[in-house]
Amino acid sequence: MQSIFRKIQFVKNFLTCFFVLILSFSGLSQDHGEHENQDAHGAEVTNETAHAGDEEGYNPTPTIMHHIADANEWRFFGNFSLPLPVMIYNTTHKNWFFGSSSQFHPDSHGEGSQKVKGYEMVHSRVVPADGSKYIDFSITKNVAALLLTAVLMLLVFLTVARGYKKREGQAPKGIQSFFEPLIQFVRDEIARPNLGKHTDRFLPYLLAVFFFIWFGNMLGQIAPIGSPNLTGNIAVTAALALFTMLIINFSGTKHYWKHMVDPMGKDMPLLGKIPLYIVLVPIELLGIIIKPAALMIRLFANVTAGHIIVLSLVSLIFVFGNAGQSLGGSIGGAAVAIPFTLFIGLIELLVAFLQAFIFTILSAVFIGMAIDDGH
Repeated sequence: MQSIFRKIQFVKNFLTCFFVLILSFSGLSQDHGEHENQDAHGAEVTNETAHAGDEEGYNPTPTIMHHIADANEWRFFGNFSLPLPVMIYNTTHKNWFFGSSSQFHPDSHGEGSQKVKGYEMVHSRVVPADGSKYIDFSITKNVAALLLTAVLMLLVFLTVARGYKKREGQAPKGIQSFFEPLIQFVRDEIARPNLGKHTDRFLPYLLAVFFFIWFGNMLGQIAPIGSPNLTGNIAVTAALALFTMLIINFSGTKHYWKHMVDPMGKDMPLLGKIPLYIVLVPIELLGIIIKPAALMIRLFANVTAGHIIVLSLVSLIFVFGNAGQSLGGSIGGAAVAIPFTLFIGLIELLVAFLQAFIFTILSAVFIGMAIDDGH
C-alpha cells in the first residue's frame, strides 16, 4: 500500500512540475505578446481583443491562479456567483467599510472598475482604491468553505452520536456504520501506535484534524460548487500546524525539553560534547518550528498541486483550440484532457484522504515524541 501511495505521489509531483513549467513559459510569452500589441495611443490590447490575431495563443495562467486564490465572492458552476460580506478596517484612515462584493459588479475576470466609498475589487478581492493599509475581516470564499466544513462536521457527528445513544450495544446503522470504521482507523492505526497509554488524551484532537482536512479536501472536489480551495490556502494549513505545535510543546515532558538543550546526554565527556552542542542544539531548537512548518507546506502544496493539474488539463482544450478559434484543436485538446482529467480526479479522491491521514499521523508521531517518558 505504501508503495502505491509513493507512486501516486511521484506521478502527481511530476505532473505538477510539468504544468507549472508550461504555464510559466506560457505566461512569459503572453506578456511579451501583449507589450507588442498596442494601439496608436499606446493603450495595451487585452487578451480578449487580441485573441483573433494573437499568435501567442490562449494563456490559461490568469484563470488558474484566479481559481486557486481566495475571493470575496463564491463563484459556482457557470456564471452564477454568491456575493459574500465585506468587512475591512482601514488602518491608514482609521475607519471601517461594511458591504458586499455585489456592490462592485466585477467583470468576467474578477476585476471591477466601479469604486464604492474609496474601495474597489481587484482580482476578486476588495481593497482600498488609494492603496492604504488595511485589515481584512471579510467572509471570503475560503472562510465560507471553512464554516461550511465545520457545519457539515457538526451535522455528521451529532447524528452519529445520537445513533450511538439510541442503539447502544447494537450494530451501527446508516451514516453511523460509514463513519465508525474511519473513527476506529484513526484510533487503532494512528493514535495508539504512536501515543500508547495517552491515546484517549489526544484522540479528540486527532479525530477533529483528520475529518476537518478530509471534509475540506472532499469539498474541493465538487466542481458544481466551485471546488473551494480550503486546505490549499496556506493560512488554513498554518493554523492547523500551529495547533499541533502548541500541543507538542505544552504537552512535552521534562525529557523532551532536556533533550533539546542536552541532546548528547551524560554518556559523553563535557569537552567532547561542546563542539557537537554548537551544531545539534540549534537544530533541535529549530525543530520546534520545522516540524509544524513541514506539516503546513506538505498539505498546502499537495492540495494546491491537485487543483493546478486538473485546471491545466482542462485548459488544454482552450490552448489547443486557441480559445475557440480552432475547432479541430479544441477537439484534439478535449480528447487528451478529458480522460486525463477523469484519471487525475480519481487520484485526487485518494489524495484527499491520504493528505488527511499524513497530517494526522505526523501530528501523532510528533506528539508521541514529546510525551515519551525517556529511556
